[in-house]
Amino acid sequence: MAEDTLDIVFTAPHPDDLEIGCGGTIAKLVRLGYRVGMIHMTDGEPTPRGSAEARRSETAAAAKILGAHVCEILPLTNRELMDTPAARYAVAAVLRKYRPRILVGIAGRTPSASPDHYQAQLITEATRFYSQLTKWDDRFDGTSPHRIDHLLYRPIPSAAEIAHWPSRIVVDITDTIDQKLEAIACYRSQFEGERLERLHHYVRSTAGFEGIACGYQYGELYALPRPLGTQDVVAMLGEWKIPAPFDGLQR
Repeated sequence: MAEDTLDIVFTAPHPDDLEIGCGGTIAKLVRLGYRVGMIHMTDGEPTPRGSAEARRSETAAAAKILGAHVCEILPLTNRELMDTPAARYAVAAVLRKYRPRILVGIAGRTPSASPDHYQAQLITEATRFYSQLTKWDDRFDGTSPHRIDHLLYRPIPSAAEIAHWPSRIVVDITDTIDQKLEAIACYRSQFEGERLERLHHYVRSTAGFEGIACGYQYGELYALPRPLGTQDVVAMLGEWKIPAPFDGLQR
């Protein structure tokens, strides 16, 4: 593996989106020895209390806590993020540079929040295809084509519609939930005091709900746009731990 090659890349429109949605999994994969990248499509500014400089400092601190090997903020424009050819080129160029096997993006429309979230989903889907295009290297900063094996979605729990995915998986983040919360707290320009407390409550509640279905104290749910295949169903299923509060006794 080349020094700058990554196993998996997580991408989202704004700094703090990945920490809130995927922070536990990012930290978990780093602990397991995988090379992980975080790509923020915009710097998230302007916001009422933030600045581009503050956001970059907060982003770097959060990535350090999670252990990400690469963290980049692309020069796309917050509030104007759209699924355009230029946006596709920008994100695909990064994917062609780091050549991951797996690409993760957030999914879902958020009418009560930024429309950037859904546009980022469309961009991510398109760039998985764009990253493999030949005879177009000039559009991707001279990088060479790269085929990404797998696309994963991190569904936004508060999205407008309930999506029915071909398959879903839950990552056990019980041992990284505190790391995730610490990374979120780096964004002091966005979350302080009661606002941070409410966000931490939301994150713990969501992780508890998503984890319990698989017997985990805390989990993060991901979805695939296709069935999940296996050649060894016994190894894939592994040991089943009955979710609390049940103890396995018949009553």
